[in-house]
Amino acid sequence: METNSKIKFEVPVREQMSEHNLPVFDTIVKSIGFMPNLFATLGLSDNGLNRYISFQNAKSSLSNKEKEAINLVVSEVNECDYCRAAHTAIGKMNGFTYEQALEIRSGQASFDERLNSLVKLSQNIVNTRGKVNFKYLELFYESGYNQGDLVDVILQIGEKTMTNYLHNITQIPIDFPEVPKI
Repeated sequence: METNSKIKFEVPVREQMSEHNLPVFDTIVKSIGFMPNLFATLGLSDNGLNRYISFQNAKSSLSNKEKEAINLVVSEVNECDYCRAAHTAIGKMNGFTYEQALEIRSGQASFDERLNSLVKLSQNIVNTRGKVNFKYLELFYESGYNQGDLVDVILQIGEKTMTNYLHNITQIPIDFPEVPKI
């Protein structure tokens, strides 16, 4: 990836957050014990952190484990080192082993047929920019998902793509254990 050494993004601290972002900033620190650099960077926008967390926390037909599977494969396709690391750690909190997280990042979940259909479809959506190969969509539906679930998959892909792009542009420091590239 090409970087411009003249442009450097600094991770903002609490005192640099707008009034709109402060309640969310404080809630995150209270709930997980620190402010992840990527979330803090969203706070460069007066409403960015609040807006993103509201979107991230919205109701979905997908379980947290399913959302993490999408986050893992999308972050891999988008080559986001920060999100690869963060979601490998978060995936473990949602029931994936380290090896399963790596497998999902590679585009499959051989340990769970339904999840495998979700991972393959998600990877295909990102790789083709939504011009999906219908065999993956058929597999998704055959696994028990429905059209509403498809909409939630697309929303989850969009949510993760936002943070992938943010890190790929800003290159702020990764504050999760780094993981190997696949």
